Amino acid sequence: MRVEIWSDIACPWCYIGKARFEKGLESFAHRDDVEVVHRSFELDPGHAKDEVASVVDMLATKYGRSREEALAMEEQVASQARSEGLGYRVGDRDHGSTFDIHRLLHLAKARGRQDALLNVLYRTNFAEERSVYDTETLVDLAVEAGLDEAETRVLLADPDAFADDVRADEREAAELGATGVPFFVLDRRYGVSGGQPAEVFTQALEQAWQGRAITAVGDDPAVTCDADGACEIPGAHSHS
Repeated sequence: MRVEIWSDIACPWCYIGKARFEKGLESFAHRDDVEVVHRSFELDPGHAKDEVASVVDMLATKYGRSREEALAMEEQVASQARSEGLGYRVGDRDHGSTFDIHRLLHLAKARGRQDALLNVLYRTNFAEERSVYDTETLVDLAVEAGLDEAETRVLLADPDAFADDVRADEREAAELGATGVPFFVLDRRYGVSGGQPAEVFTQALEQAWQGRAITAVGDDPAVTCDADGACEIPGAHSHS
């Protein structure tokens, strides 16, 4: 059985959802028969390549909040991440275009290193004091994940390399009705939206394996990032 996961490295719920899915998969009896493929979804496809800003400033602008309120929103997501055993740095992360990152993930897929690269990208973006929007950092992370440095540099210098693959993933997401990420497609028959609890993923895997309709597809908007880049955060729409 194949599970395809549409996600973006800039999406905190994708980071959390990957960890929860993997816990759910661990509890699935046929886990060794599941192939996981990660697909591209840009939350902000119109973002200029060289324009990098603070996540906190972006959140404050998007939700019409002060920096202090935006920091509090980040802390709420951080608590969710930490409850899954994930590192999460609040306050000074960067936000920028993820198109080159998605292109690099397609190279990693071709080399059998996609999951390894995604893990180091998530860790760096959310838990470390490095920016994934810096070319030299991307090269270092690619090498850490097992990719060839020279091949990585060639790809990053060529804006057309794997660009069609990224866009094909994004068109497919639209055709499948995905309006936010993470979005999980099980065996091209069933979908699960959002960073749901691990047990929801286990149930979905079991039901997909048995060929029955999934009853819990995860319709909580507070565990997804939508197509215009907004990541719903509990309490984000209520002023204190």
